Amino acid sequence: MKRKIIHIERDKCNGCGLCIDACHEGALKLIDGKAELVSDSYCDGLGDCLPQCPTEAISIIEREAAEFDEEAVNAHLTARAANTVSKGFRGYSGTLLQAFAREKSEASPVEKAHTGKSELRQWPIQLQLVPVNAPYFTNAHLLVAADCTAIAYGSIHQDFMRNRVTLIGCPKLDEVDYASKLTEILTQNEIASVTVLKMEVPCCGGLSDAVKTALQNSGKMISWTVITVSLDGSILEH
Repeated sequence: MKRKIIHIERDKCNGCGLCIDACHEGALKLIDGKAELVSDSYCDGLGDCLPQCPTEAISIIEREAAEFDEEAVNAHLTARAANTVSKGFRGYSGTLLQAFAREKSEASPVEKAHTGKSELRQWPIQLQLVPVNAPYFTNAHLLVAADCTAIAYGSIHQDFMRNRVTLIGCPKLDEVDYASKLTEILTQNEIASVTVLKMEVPCCGGLSDAVKTALQNSGKMISWTVITVSLDGSILEH
């Protein structure tokens, strides 16, 4: 049958994964660093993923495609959830709880804490507390990080905070309009680039959404990247 369905231009896709978080049917997946449609029957053609794409790589076209199959979608989502839960177990409020096997370290917690160098360049670091006209924003490379990433990813200082101004926050817990605050920062300062570091949990999507909205509101063409940390502390491939 001929119907409306999404189309992804691979050359435009930057692999940020925002469309995947936005698709409620689980129809999209990152393959070789690019977003791809898993199955025509999973896509309802409504395009919830379109506004999330920062490079406008996604569009709605009309072509021959299998009919949208809600039962197949539900089975697909159930199987995917079961695969995730198999790594751990779900606790109250739907929170995914997991335990990870780690090699026992011989160093004490205090000794281990001092094996690396801090790359923090400024204070405060909380997004809701930082002044929008702080002098360290001039020509800065921004790291906008979910606060959980600092705990989950052990090399955050060396791999992400080095040579960047770091702003942290939690879109689920902080009562602040991140998009408005970031818009002010981007508008009032010459920002060189923005890197978003978020966890793979759904609530972290609010952080990348806020950055995207702020970039659009500022009217500036600034390079930005979204990097996702898995629950076990590794970087997910985009």
